[in-house]
Amino acid sequence: MTPIHFKAFAITNEIDLNQIAIQCGIPKKFTWEQPLILKGEILQTIVQKKLDDSQMVMVFSFGSVVFINHSDSNEITCFLKYLHSYEPDIEIKNANRYTDDYSLHIKETENIELTDEYIVVPEYEVYFPELISTVLAKSVALEKTEEQLGNIHDKLEMMIDRLEKGRLRIGNKELARTTAKIVRHEYNTLAYIMILDKPDITWTSSTANEFYDKMVEFFELNDRYIILKNKTDILYNIMNGFSTISHSIRGLFVEWIIVFLILFEIILTIIKY
Repeated sequence: MTPIHFKAFAITNEIDLNQIAIQCGIPKKFTWEQPLILKGEILQTIVQKKLDDSQMVMVFSFGSVVFINHSDSNEITCFLKYLHSYEPDIEIKNANRYTDDYSLHIKETENIELTDEYIVVPEYEVYFPELISTVLAKSVALEKTEEQLGNIHDKLEMMIDRLEKGRLRIGNKELARTTAKIVRHEYNTLAYIMILDKPDITWTSSTANEFYDKMVEFFELNDRYIILKNKTDILYNIMNGFSTISHSIRGLFVEWIIVFLILFEIILTIIKY
């Protein structure tokens, strides 16, 4: 059997699958954990090209897209432009920033063989494309989130440098903006990508569940999730420290103002009498 090739992209934080499904004439209500699978005439209409039956695209609500058996970059670009009409924040020029390539090979082998570039299985199962695509989609989405977390760390490092130089006052707006970035990061990672959730097929098929678990373990999704969660908790602790320092300084300033006003009133009283 010919190898099946996958190319995954993390292009945004959220994609409205239901809006796309309505335009494509797909009568189904999609939940967060269900990918939108486009193939056949629908996909051919989008990319404006005759396609093979093995070619399809899986779109995930958490902002990832996986192309299956699409070697033509023009097809990929055309589809991304189509998505851009629904999600204007997608930057097509930077689509390759968070991406991964993988392939599925079917050969006579006793055990499943996993590598960084491909997986070898003894026989084909219909659920392989969906499960492999799901793992790849989550992996590139995590890669994007990991970089965003790095940017937040850089911002906090600048704030720490200011504290070391004795510039202790931090504005409420700056604290609010930084905290919002941390909350958004946590929402995108822990809530929206749903690392711990599994596709529906894994609940009805033990072999599918075993295959998915092997893929998740190899791509270290759970370990990366735990690391991000721990880093997020550390960020919250740092922000709480900044907030405590800032409020203490403001409280001290108010206390000095009160002392000054009392002294001023005493001085006026002495002058008067």
